[in-house]
Amino acid sequence: MIRSSVSNCPVPIDQQPLNEYEELKTSWLFRDSTLDLRDYITKIAWIWGLSWLIAAPVAATSFPPHKYIAHFILCGAAAASVGVVLALVRLYLGWFYVCDRLGSPTVFYEESGWYDGQTWTKPQEILNRDRLIVAYEIKPILRRLQFTFAGLAGMYVTGTIVWHLF
Repeated sequence: MIRSSVSNCPVPIDQQPLNEYEELKTSWLFRDSTLDLRDYITKIAWIWGLSWLIAAPVAATSFPPHKYIAHFILCGAAAASVGVVLALVRLYLGWFYVCDRLGSPTVFYEESGWYDGQTWTKPQEILNRDRLIVAYEIKPILRRLQFTFAGLAGMYVTGTIVWHLF
């Protein structure tokens, strides 16, 4: 955890947006979206491959591979992509939350429980620092996730077209 650079910051250390960002950046699933492109794609491919363990038996019951190999592959690939979509949604929501907290001029926090929420207005220097982090660190991650969603949508459309050709 990073100690607040503002001496009179009333926000608990674990609820400060910069610390939430640092924690997210190092957490298990979220750090995968900060990797270089090759490693990021490898992680997504692993999620997709592991999702096949569930998708393949389901697809095989509808389309036996020995009779309908093309339909089995297309159905299995689409079903396995659901795991990827769920992981991407979780990544996007987590990064978007931290982006929103860092970019906001005010920070909502709880002192000891859900019933005593407070709001703290960031000093301009902290707001500028946080917005730089958003612009140069988080926005590229969100764009990468959006691009990944678009790629999956393109694959679904392509799969649908190929499905109708068989």
